[in-house]
Amino acid sequence: MAKLFLTQIDESTRGDHTRILDTDTCYHIFEYTSRKRYDFSSTNNLISNLKKKPSTSGTPAYKYKIRAINECAESLKQVLNPNWLKTGTMVPVPCSKVRGHPDYDDRMERICRAVSEEADVRNLIFQSDSTMASHEAGDGDRLTVEDLLAVYRVNEALAAPAPTSIAIVDDVLTVGTHYRAMHTILSQRFPQAQIYGIFIARRVFPDPFEDLEA
Repeated sequence: MAKLFLTQIDESTRGDHTRILDTDTCYHIFEYTSRKRYDFSSTNNLISNLKKKPSTSGTPAYKYKIRAINECAESLKQVLNPNWLKTGTMVPVPCSKVRGHPDYDDRMERICRAVSEEADVRNLIFQSDSTMASHEAGDGDRLTVEDLLAVYRVNEALAAPAPTSIAIVDDVLTVGTHYRAMHTILSQRFPQAQIYGIFIARRVFPDPFEDLEA
């Protein structure tokens, strides 16, 4: 397996993720190509499997979701600084469905917890109401930051001790809407904490000229 690295979102890539500010510190491991099938790349296959719905857990293909969760955890384990894991707090981006819904998906929490048994993983943010999953919404139906702020809540039962360094962890960075909403609430609740974004992959678009090549 090739050695993995965290790649920071900078001025060369920030334009692809319009909710990410130049004051944000965000990293990704892989690149997911939008508008392509699961078999386009290993990352597309990984993300496709990762997003399999929990309501399909009785199907033979669901085993690939479990495999994808483990693969993402192993990738994070390889790239995250062990010294940071001893003091930092990993905060998974919450599922679009509330607990009890057939498609409530705790994949990001499971990934974070599998990185290290000693890691501080906290579901500091939860949704008060279910919403449509962003990857299932059309471009005109995607949630806004304001939509998410209306349903995001701080889990005060997990707020102490106050974290000093927070990594918001999500699977795919698209425009950065979920990150922006998470950052807004967490920075208000924990103003002294440093906040980062860690993504399994960032979304990229296919080369518009690839079909013209011989």
